[in-house]
Amino acid sequence: MINQSILSVIGHTPLVELTRVFGIGKIRFFAKLEQFNPGGSTKDRPALNIIQHGLETGAIRQGTVIVESSSGNMGIGLAQICAYHKLRFICVVDPKTTMQNICLLRAYNAEVEFVMEPDCETGEYLPARIQRVKELVQRFDDSFWPNQYANEHNSGAHSKTMHEIVTALDYNVDYVFCATSTCGTLRGCAEYKKENRLKTKIIAVDAAGSVIFNSPKQKRLIPGHGAALMPGLYRPGLTDDYVHVTDLDCVVGCHRLMQEEAILAGGSSGAIITAVQRYSRNLPLGSVCAAILADRGDRYLDTIYSSEWIKEHFGEISHLWTAPIENYECATATF
Repeated sequence: MINQSILSVIGHTPLVELTRVFGIGKIRFFAKLEQFNPGGSTKDRPALNIIQHGLETGAIRQGTVIVESSSGNMGIGLAQICAYHKLRFICVVDPKTTMQNICLLRAYNAEVEFVMEPDCETGEYLPARIQRVKELVQRFDDSFWPNQYANEHNSGAHSKTMHEIVTALDYNVDYVFCATSTCGTLRGCAEYKKENRLKTKIIAVDAAGSVIFNSPKQKRLIPGHGAALMPGLYRPGLTDDYVHVTDLDCVVGCHRLMQEEAILAGGSSGAIITAVQRYSRNLPLGSVCAAILADRGDRYLDTIYSSEWIKEHFGEISHLWTAPIENYECATATF
């Protein structure tokens, strides 16, 4: 197959059955590997959908300045697409953004705008980043804010993700696990389910400390998972259930996934691995489960996959991902 451009490669990512990470158990588990998108993450899908719609409607023209807030993946997706269309792109980031992501943004000729101080009322960076975006948008005569947090062309792109999963599995999918951030993936999957009258249950995997499902506020280390502000895309009733996981859960889940399946994935993917392990006690025998693993792990080499970073934040925890799977939940629960 010959593709017309790099943008036509976005989507149609592989679905891989994971047979080792959960041991020989009662469920079948399939991972949608979004790291195979050309920009390296599931955010390529909404980035393309939003920019294409803007170009088609005239909201974006040659000379329009694109400005967005991102902790990494959406920024990289937008940077690649803006580079292809010769559009100026400014990405507003904060100190949690990894150096790998900043280097990738700059490699795509994006301009990186740093917000170094969190919002004074909430203590979070996201409100401060959004405020900076609004200021930058007002600075230019012709500008466009994709607003990934509220733009329905974000969630609309993920209806296709859900379609790819269920058609690959002949519509025999009992559970789909989605990590939360903007809630674009969650809403897209949920709306596809509703429109097609599927019996599939949607399980959200949220960060402990995120506001989406009323978790008590706490410091979060892993970028791109959970939210400090309720996303505009969120609607009550999108999920059949949800699971909260900690930063520690993300780290351990990532290392288990790499150790057992040789898949190097990002923080929210580790969150899903841990969430499925804990949730599996509730699943009927023979359940078919799928999960959307959002991005690659090479963007977390200085954090999740750095032994120095892990020891700084959690101490010596390698025993948690080398322990037998049946002992894993007990170990993390009592850490």
